[in-house]
Amino acid sequence: MVHNPNQYKAMPLGVVLRRAPGVTRWAPWSWKAVSVLPGAGQAKWKLLREDACVTEFHAATVMLELHGAESEAYLTGLSDKIPAVYVVMRQSDNTDRPLDVLLVTVSPYEAQDYADNGDDIVEKVPMPDGLIAWVRDFALAYHQQEEFVKRRRDRKRIDLVEDGIGDARISQLTDVYRAPGRKEPAA
Repeated sequence: MVHNPNQYKAMPLGVVLRRAPGVTRWAPWSWKAVSVLPGAGQAKWKLLREDACVTEFHAATVMLELHGAESEAYLTGLSDKIPAVYVVMRQSDNTDRPLDVLLVTVSPYEAQDYADNGDDIVEKVPMPDGLIAWVRDFALAYHQQEEFVKRRRDRKRIDLVEDGIGDARISQLTDVYRAPGRKEPAA
């Protein structure tokens, strides 16, 4: 399939991370991606809200890229009860900013690939309504339904030849499943 370069769109998405007190004494803070900001400007850990012990940061702005070849994945994601944006993050060495935002995607297939590698943290964030419409319009414009083609069987009879049965070193036709024995030299 030849990909048209026009089958591509991108939008900056700001990622909001929430820091809340941890639930165990070994983890003083719990971090979670809670929302995205479509069309956001660049920001590096900008404080958005502070309430008691809970703090929200605009941690990063990354590009959400849509490709026409992935339209089936986007439609699958939009068919969820609550469509989501998947935020892919990785642990950093900085204790004040323990997560680096790598990317955002609306493809559940791509998110699963990142979740399977074991190095990345993938969190599901509800997709805003305007972003749902933007992704849906893009996916419907480039989606091509694959036509189902039923496979036909060959008429060739493959049950007439018994290749691979038994051991070729055994010359007997009566017991082809017998293990080959060692012939003792004649005395």
